[in-house]
Amino acid sequence: MNEFVLQQQNEAATQHNSPKEVIRRLVWKICIATLILMAIGSATRVMNAGLACPDWPLCYGELVPAKEMNLQVFLEWFHRMDAALIGFSVIALLGLSWWHRRVLPNWLPWASAFALFLIVFQGVLGGLTVTELLRFDIVTAHLGTALLFFTTLLVIGTALSPYQGTRTVGKLPWVGLAASIFVYLQSLLGAVLGSRWALHQCFIGDQLCGVMYSHIFGLVPPSVATLAVVLISWRTPALHPALRKLANLAGGLLILQLVLGVATFRLHLQVEPLTVSHQAIGATLLGSLVVFTVLAVRDLFANREIKIANG
Repeated sequence: MNEFVLQQQNEAATQHNSPKEVIRRLVWKICIATLILMAIGSATRVMNAGLACPDWPLCYGELVPAKEMNLQVFLEWFHRMDAALIGFSVIALLGLSWWHRRVLPNWLPWASAFALFLIVFQGVLGGLTVTELLRFDIVTAHLGTALLFFTTLLVIGTALSPYQGTRTVGKLPWVGLAASIFVYLQSLLGAVLGSRWALHQCFIGDQLCGVMYSHIFGLVPPSVATLAVVLISWRTPALHPALRKLANLAGGLLILQLVLGVATFRLHLQVEPLTVSHQAIGATLLGSLVVFTVLAVRDLFANREIKIANG
């Protein structure tokens, strides 16, 4: 009996330290760091700290600008440090993926290479936001690339996670994919709204109101699609508990996001933590839908494999 227990413990330890498991844990840590990075980036924008460090990649010509340090400089400096840490982590991810590629899924090294490309491109855009003095299209592309990088990591981490489908997803993979795309596009509209300060401009002088109204009416497609994910999940019998929890999470995040959006609008973006929370919850909503979609697709393909095996 003791030998059997010891064997199980050894097998569990071996699996815990396997290349796939090490990479999976690394990917989820990078996901968390990326979500924090986007929140810090949002705080940097709403606190008017985007140009607090006038040069790039250093800040006032130093790695740590101790003499010039204040809240705004700290936000911009810490944003860059977090981005650098993520960049080195992705390089490690790519190295591990290619070094252990014989025992890993064939797609993993290529997905890791794509993630590294995105983070390098993101770094270039980050530098341009400073040198081009926060030009709105570059700021929007900066956030759009960050969200794409975030979703890429979520796809990798979810695809590597253990999951045994119940083969009951039906059309949920496509509904989840549609919801994810709509939320991503709405996030880009929000980035344009924020980078052009369209809400302030509209309230002050009726300028850029079209951008503001586009963001407001743009809420409809992602809201409807997310609610469809929730309702279909409730009506799908024997759905995997993980999918049901993710659908409920997405529904809760959607409600919270709408409440924060209304509050942010009514307060004219005057409460910075509220604005930062609004953007962070939006990224979290997108992440929950992406994870839901990947698991649902895995369930769908598992179902097809079983049908083919049964003839």
